[in-house]
Amino acid sequence: MSPTRLGILGCGYIGDFHASMLAGCSEAHVIAAVYDPDPERAAAFAERWKTTVVGGVDEVLDRSDAVFVCSWTSEHRALVDRIAARRRHIFCEKPLGFDASEAAAMVATVRGTGIVDMVGLILRAAPAMNALRAMLRDDDSGRIMNIVFRDDQYLPTQGMYASSWRADRSRAGRGALLEHSIHDVDILEWLAGPIRRVAAEQEFFHGIDGIEDSVSVLMRFASGATGTLASIWHDVISRPSQRRIEIFCERALYTLEGEWFGPLHWERSDASGTLVGDDLTRWLANREIVTTWPEQRFLAAIRGGQTASPSFAEALRAHQVVDAIYRSADAQGCAVDVAAP
Repeated sequence: MSPTRLGILGCGYIGDFHASMLAGCSEAHVIAAVYDPDPERAAAFAERWKTTVVGGVDEVLDRSDAVFVCSWTSEHRALVDRIAARRRHIFCEKPLGFDASEAAAMVATVRGTGIVDMVGLILRAAPAMNALRAMLRDDDSGRIMNIVFRDDQYLPTQGMYASSWRADRSRAGRGALLEHSIHDVDILEWLAGPIRRVAAEQEFFHGIDGIEDSVSVLMRFASGATGTLASIWHDVISRPSQRRIEIFCERALYTLEGEWFGPLHWERSDASGTLVGDDLTRWLANREIVTTWPEQRFLAAIRGGQTASPSFAEALRAHQVVDAIYRSADAQGCAVDVAAP
């Protein structure tokens, strides 16, 4: 079979990230065409990844079997509409849109088309997250009681992100919760099951219109577990994006300090330990838990005529929870129920 021809719309940080991950994929592919409204950025990207810059979206679609949508959020829905109309497979960055209504419309756009659709909620592929999920499902752990989740990153208008659009509500929609912690909402339900109620507060320390930079969320899960999520955009430029998760179960405590390869600490009454790096990957292999990078899964789904996960439909759920959190924050912390998935 000939290589899958890929197009990339958006040659900024996230487009470059996906290109770098694609370079390690075993599925035959080629980045056939790219487009970015900034010609200099597109040219630098094309030079780096040995591909071709074209003059617009339609030219990318002409040359591609599948397309990565890596633009700012406000463009996602229109681009997905155009790509789906041409029956090209779609990998769309998160968030799908500004809210659950827009995300639902995008789900409807791809439904029944036969194209593979996937969303960049990449934490589900992280080895450390998969190990944590397996441990939580061990009967010896007991039920999940409480989760403390902190996600912090320096304001992404600076440093290696250098993203001016994330400070523009017309293009980004919102701030830290929608743009960054939609990952966290998705992974929380992936680990612990449906969230049924939220209460949240938000603040705007950087004074950017509509772009919140500090969010605290109190959550109640359908299982009875409770938890908190703290999402922060700060100015500690030396500090990379970091997530720290503490999960108390009835008979175990799990602490994850590195979302990709640990360290993942565990403690029970009779034993404790730490998994990190190669030890963590060996632990997964011994239990036949396979983790595959999202780009590889996307290409494999195209080749095999299968569905890819997380799909647009799966990503809709994270948007529904995020919308409920914003409703609570906009109402100064009033509790908001989240409909069952």
